Amino acid sequence: MSFEENCPFCNPQKDKDQNIISENETCYLLQHNRQQDVLEGCAVIVPKKHHANAFELTKEEWNDTYELLQNAKQYLDKEFSPDGYTLGWNVGEVSNQFIFHSHFHVIPRYNDEPLAGKGVRYWLKQPENKREKLR
Repeated sequence: MSFEENCPFCNPQKDKDQNIISENETCYLLQHNRQQDVLEGCAVIVPKKHHANAFELTKEEWNDTYELLQNAKQYLDKEFSPDGYTLGWNVGEVSNQFIFHSHFHVIPRYNDEPLAGKGVRYWLKQPENKREKLR
């Protein structure tokens, strides 16, 4: 199994603020206490084996990610009653990945949040995000 000693997702049990909500053979569903302020209920699904990004996952890890996503929805619906979800992978620094262990974001969304109705594409489609050479 690929493992990195200083990777927070390879060692979720070492961080007292990291909660393993559920797991299966190849993946964890994690919630971190310090991430619960603005993004109430947010979680990540991470493979137990260290992969830099989602393109490196095995078919078994993809299937286990799917299984944990279904578990996450049941858990989050029960505990937080969100009105919707934003789901996604960040791959590479340009995409805002800063922990280079593949992780799938599961972010509950609520009708009463100030940015309700604004998803990932809203921010990426802003005119100021247009590449210079294409302007």
